[in-house]
Amino acid sequence: MEETTPLQTAPAVDETTPAVETTPVAEEMIETTPVVEEPAPIAENETPVAEDAAPAEEATPDYSALDREGLLSALEQLMTEEVQQIKGRAQAIRTRFNELNHEAQKAVFEAFLADGGNKDDYQAQNDTLAEKFYALYDRYRARRQQYLEQLEEQKKKNLEAKQALIEELRTLVDSDEEQMRTVMDRFNDIQERWKAIGDVPRDQMNDLWQNYHFQIEQFFAKLKINRELRALDQKRNLDQKISLCEKAEELIMEPSVTKAFKGLQELRAQWKEIGPVPVEQNEEIWQRFQGAANQIDERRKEYYEQRKEEFNNNLLAKQALIDKAAELTAEQPQSVRQWNDVTTALDEMLKVWKTIGPVPREVNEEIWTKFKGMIDRHYAEKKEYFSTIRDEQEQNYQKKVELCLKAEAIAQREDWKKATEELLQLQQEWKEIGAVSRKVSEKIWQRFRSACDQFFAKKGEFFKERRTSENENLAKKETILGELKTHIFGDDREENLNVIKDFQRRWAEVGFVPAADKDRLQKDFRSEINRIFEQLKISAREAEETAYRERLHNIGGDAKRFVNSEKQELHEKIEKLRSDLSLWENNLGFLASSKQADLLKQEFEKKMQNARQQIALMQAKLRILNEAEKEEKNEEKKDAE
Repeated sequence: MEETTPLQTAPAVDETTPAVETTPVAEEMIETTPVVEEPAPIAENETPVAEDAAPAEEATPDYSALDREGLLSALEQLMTEEVQQIKGRAQAIRTRFNELNHEAQKAVFEAFLADGGNKDDYQAQNDTLAEKFYALYDRYRARRQQYLEQLEEQKKKNLEAKQALIEELRTLVDSDEEQMRTVMDRFNDIQERWKAIGDVPRDQMNDLWQNYHFQIEQFFAKLKINRELRALDQKRNLDQKISLCEKAEELIMEPSVTKAFKGLQELRAQWKEIGPVPVEQNEEIWQRFQGAANQIDERRKEYYEQRKEEFNNNLLAKQALIDKAAELTAEQPQSVRQWNDVTTALDEMLKVWKTIGPVPREVNEEIWTKFKGMIDRHYAEKKEYFSTIRDEQEQNYQKKVELCLKAEAIAQREDWKKATEELLQLQQEWKEIGAVSRKVSEKIWQRFRSACDQFFAKKGEFFKERRTSENENLAKKETILGELKTHIFGDDREENLNVIKDFQRRWAEVGFVPAADKDRLQKDFRSEINRIFEQLKISAREAEETAYRERLHNIGGDAKRFVNSEKQELHEKIEKLRSDLSLWENNLGFLASSKQADLLKQEFEKKMQNARQQIALMQAKLRILNEAEKEEKNEEKKDAE
């Protein structure tokens, strides 16, 4: 797989490709003049719709609370069930296990570093538990492949069985049987056996279906069923098709494009099984069904067009990262700091790469190999460079020991200004000395830092009384922040903006606050301002919130479990989007000034704006869920009284 770091190994993960787009098949009906005992003809140019032979699978459980041993046990338990019923759960278990396994490997890696190990010498390996899990998952994949092969073989047998029924129907049409009940019984038996047979190979489906309906038309033509019986049958067919139209119209409101299209395919298959309707209503009922189907198909088409555009934009973004990585690695660094700066930049770019999303499949492997190759080459060259500077690190260590001695002497002085200048100079010299061995780096740094901290602690105590004004400013800003959080905004957009500007002006007019609280206060204030700006865009989300409330209202008896599950999922999505936002904001500086980089920056801005809107919408959904939960508790309290 593409998205693996130099320190992690993971088993291959299945990749899925969206199903090929299909469009509704035109249904044309032949107009005929009713004749006594003659059935209405079956619609021409009807194309059968593939049935989904896979049995429905229960909802995927939440495996987030299980550890790796629990996930292994859960997979072992799944292996006792039918393989066609466990795909979603098996994939969910595998995804969660990958996350925990990555964390376990990361912990081993950090322990390796803590013991003085060299990051570049580290080789990640799966432990016994992980090897057992991935071996078991490979067994599941083999079982599923065997099942799919058996399913295809069964389709071939089904084809033979249906061809035999067509031949049997042809024989019935050509027979001289005069007893209508006997003929109808045999005909109905053929139809029931036809419906009971499963799917056939897709490339044979159309011809098979046309041959079958041709024989049915021949059969009805020969029997000359009386007009009253035909009208009754057509009325029943009309009622069934009206029901299918209503179900298709309900699917228009289905949030999931995939579920809506799958449901439509099932309705199309049912439509094909239903016979003709009265001629005067045939076109009307077909146009109604086709109208709903077209809306669903159009939604699906737009969905995949958007995905295609997103994939192409992701490709541009990843190509820009490749260009930036090539620029960073074009010249070999000349110092430890430069090596570490390039490493940090590449690591950050790798994090950004993983948040961008998929690209077109045909170029995925190529661009990942190119990007990963530059990172691997950098680490190889870095390893070779560091192997040549061990003597320099020893000299640096001796220099830092001398600085520690000087810092410890300064820590005992009380001539604050001069001592501070000398200590800051020592800190500057410390930065310029360069790296030492990792085995002693933390220890010598803590010694130097301890001396510095001791001095500045004494100095801080001395100047403590001089920070009274900063504490007063802190209280003022806390008060302003509290007023901002509790302020109720009205519907007047201009007035709201003026209020926000006034809060920002008052905030800026307050003087300095203690350094320990500065970043926290600024972050809280900016976060609250951003939240209010998002809140003022309520009109853009009104329709979605209304639909969500309606969906929650229609949940029924299982609402409590749905609310709990939905709240947890929304919290997780919000945290993920916030993490992505932070990463994007911190890494926009990686992009150089160029036409391609400008396009990429615009794309990142779009992603960031979209993420903020999604967060605002999900927060609105959380409020709706909390309101529903509160209402349910009030109802329970009333019932108890």
